[in-house]
Amino acid sequence: MRIGELAEAAGSKAKTLRFYEERGLLPPAERTSSGYRDYTADAIARVDFIHRGQAAGLTLAQIKQILDIRDHGQAPCEHVLDLLDSRLSEIEEQIAQLDALRETIAALRDGAADPDPESCGSDLVCRYL
Repeated sequence: MRIGELAEAAGSKAKTLRFYEERGLLPPAERTSSGYRDYTADAIARVDFIHRGQAAGLTLAQIKQILDIRDHGQAPCEHVLDLLDSRLSEIEEQIAQLDALRETIAALRDGAADPDPESCGSDLVCRYL
């Protein structure tokens, strides 16, 4: 199938697929006699996997590592588990940071509940921050 057909079938864009091929996420497609890329049906599943990896928050470099393991005939399950564990830890840290930020902003907001512009000195932009 040509690149436009693959893009439509995989819910992607031709430009994105060329980028994936350039980065080694998609193997180079065979070329027709007129020079058009000619992808196999397997490319749809591969692009779908790339999209699922991105949806899980993995980088394209991490997704490529997984694909390389699979392309060398090995199951990438352990590697995927390690990546997902790492990603989960990162997300938990981000959530903790966001919780702390929420508490800080809530405290600032509580302190500004009854604004008193007269209490701001000339050297302050706003005493509530």
